[in-house]
Amino acid sequence: MNELQKSIIYLNGVGPNRHALLKDEFGIDTIQDLIHFFPSRYLDRTKFHKINQLPNSISEIQIIGSITNLRTIQSKNKSRLIGSFEDETGAIDLIWFRGHKWIASNLKLNTPYIVFGKINNFNGSINMPHPEIELLSSFKLKKRISFNTIYPTTERAINSGITQNIFKKMFYEFFESYSKPFRESLPTNLLSYIGLISNDLAIRNIHFPESLEMLAKAQKRLKFEEFFYLQIQILIKNKQRKKKIKGYIFSDIGVNFNDFFHHHLSFNLTNAQVKVIKEIRKDLATGRQMNRLLQGDVGSGKTIVAFMSMLISIDNGFQSCLMAPTEILAQQHYKLFKKLSEKIGVKVDIITGSVKKSKRIPILERLKIGEVDILIGTHALIEDPVIFKNLGLAIIDEQHRFGVAQRSKLWMKNTLPPHILVMTATPIPRTLAMTLYGDLDISVIDELPPGRKMIKTVHRNDSKRLSVFNFIKKEIKMGRQIYIVYPLIEESEKMDYKDLMDGYESISRSFPLPKYKISILNGKMKNIDKEYEMNRFIKGETQIMVSTTVIEVGVNVPNASVMVIESSERFGLSQLHQLRGRVGRGNNQSYCILMTGNKLSKDSKLRINTMVKTNNGFEIADVDLKLRGPGNMMGTQQSGVLNLKIADLINDNDLLILARESVKKILEIDENLEKKSNQCIKHTLSEIGTFKNIWNYIS
Repeated sequence: MNELQKSIIYLNGVGPNRHALLKDEFGIDTIQDLIHFFPSRYLDRTKFHKINQLPNSISEIQIIGSITNLRTIQSKNKSRLIGSFEDETGAIDLIWFRGHKWIASNLKLNTPYIVFGKINNFNGSINMPHPEIELLSSFKLKKRISFNTIYPTTERAINSGITQNIFKKMFYEFFESYSKPFRESLPTNLLSYIGLISNDLAIRNIHFPESLEMLAKAQKRLKFEEFFYLQIQILIKNKQRKKKIKGYIFSDIGVNFNDFFHHHLSFNLTNAQVKVIKEIRKDLATGRQMNRLLQGDVGSGKTIVAFMSMLISIDNGFQSCLMAPTEILAQQHYKLFKKLSEKIGVKVDIITGSVKKSKRIPILERLKIGEVDILIGTHALIEDPVIFKNLGLAIIDEQHRFGVAQRSKLWMKNTLPPHILVMTATPIPRTLAMTLYGDLDISVIDELPPGRKMIKTVHRNDSKRLSVFNFIKKEIKMGRQIYIVYPLIEESEKMDYKDLMDGYESISRSFPLPKYKISILNGKMKNIDKEYEMNRFIKGETQIMVSTTVIEVGVNVPNASVMVIESSERFGLSQLHQLRGRVGRGNNQSYCILMTGNKLSKDSKLRINTMVKTNNGFEIADVDLKLRGPGNMMGTQQSGVLNLKIADLINDNDLLILARESVKKILEIDENLEKKSNQCIKHTLSEIGTFKNIWNYIS
């Protein structure tokens, strides 16, 4: 057996119980797991303090001195061991709450020690709980480093006696005995080009840095390597998918596309829209299945790109479908597509959960024989009775709201899988998109249609509520409509926030009947009631929509000019941006008013200020990524992809981009990694496949 693949149980001091705990808590089973369990931070160990000059902080410090006496103090059912620790300037207490007998039996009185830990001030007396402690003589003999490594830990590990010292002893024992160099996993020419140290130097210096400079080089090397092998797996998977999964060839740009584009498109496409349509046209003509993500900010014109892509499918004799996350959004797409299609004779239908059986059966029959060109729907599209004659293109709107299993059902509707275009109005930072959607080709619409007026965003607190209401009345007098959104449906005892029902009553008093009419919408209502209220607002029968975030995605009311978001400090940036996008869809100047309480946290202030400062969704997404981190930003579905050991998507994005570009260059020249210089990559990928862990490959 390779030495690095041995169980850590072979290390001194690691018995079956400790091995089981390390495996459960940290995934450390083998030696190679251990050496790739990286420190979370480093502390400067070059400085020593005198007891009479200890800083007034809780940072870790180290002192040279001696233990003059030990005593055990019993209180109720608990006991603690206290050692008086002295240097020539004074004394402090060292305190242990666990492991008294073992600690007491191993300590020598009146012998020089180095202690390291956090100081604590209790009733005017300074002490150091559970210090790291080492004989000064032993400290001097060891190959000493200037930095103290701090490893990630858990409460269970600490309570079971696995201290930082235990980790260090395991690492020290292994590195003292292992003299062979660690195998190189990156090509020599790449190391030279990027300026990276060897794998051997990186592994040794990440645990025992020779200097601050070598620590920085080790971190850079290992971060790059982690990104490199993440990206090479994604890009190889993408290439293999394109080779293996054949798709229908849409070679013609025919009558429907040209007729619509030249005679019925009532506005000029933006340069970004033209670029994206060209990318889609190129994909559709290759004979491989298109698998493309279309990113575009709210109002950037993704829908017209989707419709024109469907026309290419129809011109080549195939059907298309669009799957939307909500019935309201599906109905909205249906109405728009039907209006656009009537001019060119394309047949559009809709299937949702509320379509009655008497209407559904004829639609399904027409679909099966090819008399429906475009089918719009919700998840009802993937049900077994929905059978296409020849589905060529499937478009999925706000794709993160559908699971993988749901989406894959669309692919199985035909002999060959349809081309896939997934759309999102939630801007995704480039580094996150490269990781989460790296196996998709990505198109971005990064400009708004000309003439679209920028939404003016302002921040107001509760003391300005009267002036906000007066502004709303002026807008209504000019014929405009208003959204007022609340974060909660029912009152929370723990939080002093306005809830929806209180808000509705307050709005009703300030905007009384018959002069003002108000709709109300929340997630607890039945679908039929939601539709009724939403349609009243869309038709202009009500001037104010009081709602929860049900109206976040896709609702299009061009006459709505004001979005008031109550308790806006409770919303994430992405959600605030989505809500703001419900206005600004007509020709009138639109406004977003962020209402908050008077006291805001640092993060809340940053979110509110970001919203006021910019309408650019990609700038907002970058701030959101820094605030929430990748896992919280994208939800739990992709958490496994984001479980990086040393690299950081937020702070190391330049390295991620460099790693991806490096992978692309290597695969362009040597797709199958046949070159001698790339054999280390091929071997590493093989090991990753065996161990299912980027860091479990060293042999």
